[in-house]
Amino acid sequence: MAKYKPQHSRLLFIDRKVGEGRYPNCSSLAEEWEVSSKTIQRDLEYMRYQLDAPIEYSAKHRGYYYTEENFNLPALSMKESDLFGMYLSEKLLIQYKGTPIYKSLCSVFKKIEQSLPDKISMYPANDQEKFTVFPPFSTTVLPNVWKVLLDCLRSSHQVKIQHKNPGREPVDRTIDPYQGVRFEGDWYVVGQCYLRNEIRTFSMSRILTAKKTGEIFQIPTDFNFKKLSGSHFGVHWSDDEIKVKIRFNIRVADYVRERTWHPSQKIVECETGDVVLSLTVNHLLELKRWILSWGGDAQVLEPNYFARDIMEAVNDTAALYKSTPTYV
Repeated sequence: MAKYKPQHSRLLFIDRKVGEGRYPNCSSLAEEWEVSSKTIQRDLEYMRYQLDAPIEYSAKHRGYYYTEENFNLPALSMKESDLFGMYLSEKLLIQYKGTPIYKSLCSVFKKIEQSLPDKISMYPANDQEKFTVFPPFSTTVLPNVWKVLLDCLRSSHQVKIQHKNPGREPVDRTIDPYQGVRFEGDWYVVGQCYLRNEIRTFSMSRILTAKKTGEIFQIPTDFNFKKLSGSHFGVHWSDDEIKVKIRFNIRVADYVRERTWHPSQKIVECETGDVVLSLTVNHLLELKRWILSWGGDAQVLEPNYFARDIMEAVNDTAALYKSTPTYV
């Protein structure tokens, strides 16, 4: 079977051989790469006329050489669709602005940009004003906390953290960090918490200090993050499997239909034009917030205890407004 050898890989091979200064010719290059001399000749012409490679033939040495010292072909080959994807990628980087990883991502992107041929423009002039990315609200992670947690996640080192929930005093915890998660503008670390003796999720923005303990851990063989997070709605998880049904008013039915809110979701159409969304989740905290955001257009049908929880939250909100003087 013939080997699959794409042109760009072959061009890099020719570039390396010519750059060594040993004056390779079409025959020697073709024999080493296992292609025809005509193929190599076409590649050389492409390098000279399309990639502006300063390549010439030396009659004295019977081979090719670069007329400019230290010339190298760019390491990347890009189609127009690839370039457009790169252009949008840079736009998407803004969602990480303000996080410790932002500078690193920009640095990597800049290196990719610099590796492209000079004649290729990363910024289509007509597209500059046509695409905008509104980043999600993001939290701030302390640089040293980020650095330590990243290192511990990668090296499976146990870490001691000082974690502070809103309105409470900081608590020292020792955790084995299993997984880092980015969700809606916040970074989280999921791992074994020795204080609670269970797997917990911690917002990195609420971690005040982080320090290696020196202990190395192994992730349990029964820990499966994909399975753990498979029925989540938000970033919090548990071992529960809760079946929830929510009825949405006809006014917002189209909005519900047009999106995939959860992998397990099923939508049933009602004769009234309403829709009933069914899904199975393992935690209700963020699902509750999401349902409340729909106001009077969403009603929990099942389970009953969750419906009561939503009703109490609505009543508390209504009582708050009733106790507040109305200003005209």
